[in-house]
Amino acid sequence: MPVYHRLGKIPQKRHTQFRKADGNLYYEQLFGTIGFDGMSSLLYHINRPTMVSAVGTPKDVMPKIAVDKNLTSRKLISYNVPPKDDFLDARVTLMVNSDIHIGVAAPRKSLNSYFYKNADADEMLFIQKGGGILRSLVGNIPFEFGDYLIIPRGMIYQIEFHDQENKILFAESFHPIYTPKRYRNWFGQLLEHSPYCERDYILPQELETFDEKGAFKMKIKKQGVLHELIYETHPFDVVGWDGYNFPYGFSIHNFEPITGRIHQPPPVHQTFETKAFVICSFCPRLYDYHPQSIPAPYNHSNIDSDEMIYYVDGDFMSRNDIGPGYMTLHPGGIPHGPHPGAYERSIGKTNTNELAVMIDTFKPLMLTEEAVKIDDGKYYKSWLDHD
Repeated sequence: MPVYHRLGKIPQKRHTQFRKADGNLYYEQLFGTIGFDGMSSLLYHINRPTMVSAVGTPKDVMPKIAVDKNLTSRKLISYNVPPKDDFLDARVTLMVNSDIHIGVAAPRKSLNSYFYKNADADEMLFIQKGGGILRSLVGNIPFEFGDYLIIPRGMIYQIEFHDQENKILFAESFHPIYTPKRYRNWFGQLLEHSPYCERDYILPQELETFDEKGAFKMKIKKQGVLHELIYETHPFDVVGWDGYNFPYGFSIHNFEPITGRIHQPPPVHQTFETKAFVICSFCPRLYDYHPQSIPAPYNHSNIDSDEMIYYVDGDFMSRNDIGPGYMTLHPGGIPHGPHPGAYERSIGKTNTNELAVMIDTFKPLMLTEEAVKIDDGKYYKSWLDHD
């Protein structure tokens, strides 16, 4: 994310001596991606961030594939995924390819007994239910219903939930998650035609610094394996930092829809992008205002992408029998469009209050064993005019 941010105390010049009150040095860490070519931040630690005292037994957490070549439209009832206490145990991966893993989670308890780092992927957490605080070594971010949390790979974090009923849509991206390039100028600033601007970001604040020694458990995901390491010092010992690489939040309620006289194509809903998929937000908006407009989308073929839609709230105008927490998958290679009656009943309507998150991938999505368990098994027939 091309926005500069800083918290805490830092030296005037980078890569120079920065000393504590007792004369000892703080330890500088460059936290960056894509070698030395991507986003980075400079962090200053009280202790060396490398002090591993023990390594546990790795655990394979790669999802089990049930359908690797799919050409069937699917409807998954994600609320049927049972809640679990532990944050990582609660995460259930449903759809995958080599670029992205998509799933849901219903954690009941805060992640505070260990620290977590995803060394494989940037993470997008969309908050469907619940609220709390994302705690990281570079500061805290409060979150609530409708918030996206974008967490860069390698970021150490914990999560505090305010209650036990939490529902999250997550995506693990093996490519950096950025704001769409067409929304930005040469310098990275969001342009006037962007549906949101920098002041809508929820940036890290309240940098918590702990100078503690002991045994601090950290779980690190790398190459589909969960490793458990014990560090001798508290991971949140950063006294200050600055740069461009850090987690941030963005509320779907602050996305300003782009509308027109006739039906606008899905790219107008785009919120984030990678080189392998896009994330879009369907939000409350006025419908098309051409006197002969048909607000419902036209039938279209996803020849080059799979389309996953997660339904958040409201009545999704182009679908029948859809509720919050449902997920549909429209695979590339066959057309899809509005359900029977949706095309016609949209005529004359002036607005919608729907909320949904869409992820379009440029490679086919495979379904996991967990996805098959919550598949309604008949969604592909839902465009018929008869039962």
